[in-house]
Amino acid sequence: MSFAEKITGLLARPNQQDPAGGPEQPWYLKYGSRLLGIVAAFFAILFGLWNVLSIITLSVSCLVAGIIQMIAGFIVMVLEAPCCFVCIEQVNGIADKVDAKPMYFRAGLYCALAVPPIFMCFGLASLFGSGLIFATGAVYAMMALGKKASAEDMRAAAQQTGYGVNGTAASTTNDRAGIVNNAQPFSFTGAVGTDSNV
Repeated sequence: MSFAEKITGLLARPNQQDPAGGPEQPWYLKYGSRLLGIVAAFFAILFGLWNVLSIITLSVSCLVAGIIQMIAGFIVMVLEAPCCFVCIEQVNGIADKVDAKPMYFRAGLYCALAVPPIFMCFGLASLFGSGLIFATGAVYAMMALGKKASAEDMRAAAQQTGYGVNGTAASTTNDRAGIVNNAQPFSFTGAVGTDSNV
C-alpha cells in the first residue's frame, strides 16, 4: 500500500456518501478540502493556545478569543477527521449527521466559527489560525455552488432567453436583442446652448 493510498484511506470516511442533492465533486476538491480542514484545525488549536497564554499580559479579550479559537479548531477536527477521536463514541455520529447535510451548511458553520476570534483579538495568531478555518469554509462554499457550465451551454442559454418590454421574458435569437429593446434612435442635436435650426 503506497503512502498516497494510506492518506486517502484516512481522509475518506467508509460510510460517507455525497451530500443530499449535491453535485459530484472532483477528487482533489473532496480530499483537499478535508486535508485543509485538518491542517486548519491543528493550527487553530495551536494559535488558540498562544492567544490563551496572553493572559500574562492581562488581555481578557485575547483569552476569550483563544478559547473560542481552540473550540472552533476542535469542532473542525471532529467533523473533518473523526478518526482522531476513536475513544469518543459520539464523534462518528456527529460527523455522519453533518456529512448528511448540504455542503453550504458546513461552509457557513466554518465561516461563522472563524470570524469572532479575529474581531476579538486581532493579531497574527488569531488571523492565521481562524483564517485557515475560514478558507476551509470558502472551499466548501465553492463546492456547494457546483460545477460551472460549459461555454457552449452558457452561450446557448444567453441566446435563448432575453428580456422584453416590461421585464417579461422574450425568446430571441440575437444575443444583443434583449439588451437594446428599449433603445431610442440616435440623432444629432448640435452643441449645448446653440440653436441647430439657425
